[in-house]
Amino acid sequence: MDWIKVTIYTTTAGIEPVSGRLMQLGITGLEIEDENEFNEFLDETRDYWDYVDDALVERMHGDTRVIAYVSDDASGRELLSAIRGSMAELAAMDEGHEFGRLETELEGTKAEDWANEWKKYFHSMEIGERLLVKPEWEELEAETDRIVFNVNPGMSFGTGSHETTRLCLEALEKYVTPGCRMLDLGCGSGILSVVSLLLGAKESVAVDIDPNCIDTAYENADMNGVPRDKYHVIAGNVVTDPDVQEYISKNKYEVVAANIVADVIIGLAPKAREYMKEGGVFITSGIIDGRQEDVKAALIENGFTIESMSRRKDWWSIVCR
Repeated sequence: MDWIKVTIYTTTAGIEPVSGRLMQLGITGLEIEDENEFNEFLDETRDYWDYVDDALVERMHGDTRVIAYVSDDASGRELLSAIRGSMAELAAMDEGHEFGRLETELEGTKAEDWANEWKKYFHSMEIGERLLVKPEWEELEAETDRIVFNVNPGMSFGTGSHETTRLCLEALEKYVTPGCRMLDLGCGSGILSVVSLLLGAKESVAVDIDPNCIDTAYENADMNGVPRDKYHVIAGNVVTDPDVQEYISKNKYEVVAANIVADVIIGLAPKAREYMKEGGVFITSGIIDGRQEDVKAALIENGFTIESMSRRKDWWSIVCR
């Protein structure tokens, strides 16, 4: 299997939060290059060094780096999108700029080549009983009675390739009813909110902390014939941004979905409940194996009743009311 090297530029203070977020995404093998630690090591062992290679010193100068590797396939590309979204979220929370620039660099893959790289690995797939997710660059091989969602992922998370997205789509098939309102927290490519409209929702509101997701989500909505008066995409932090909170609270929602990570879902639980109609459904996913009981406990503590818990490989989805 081929691998993509992912380098995230941060600071010494950012090592722990960056590493923690990567681990929440299921990435446990990390490399850390930190100039401060390197200099401390040189000072402590100075008596044992006759010579330190200039190239090594130059490499360790400047930014601290957290390095991970993801598989070079469809699932890995989804994971790369999730990493970018998580770093954007961390940057938005870092009001004191303690964690550095939090930019992501992919070895051997330029941002402008992203779409072409997707084309190697991402193909049409049937999901659940009624959905067909199709990349916009492919033609249907045959007639289908499934609901077709055309998608161009851009650099945002959400094509259906990842287990967490599939779990959410399967739940949406079950719980989205004609005429309901749907709220998509952490929308990425917009797949969950646009599919909800295709399933019969009368309105979807999509929120993501990464402003780049706005264009991607609207493009995917346009590609699927979803009118802008039924679909609203905004950028901001639903937990801390009063403007985002005010916009969302104009309505109450029968279905709320959050395909993010365990700790963010735990933090969102009280807010999600505020925006929901009585008896509404909260669909959560992005929960790595081992964290499902933490999320379940937080949901119950915030007044939810667990409807179901589903697992696909190392990932869990919890649906509650």
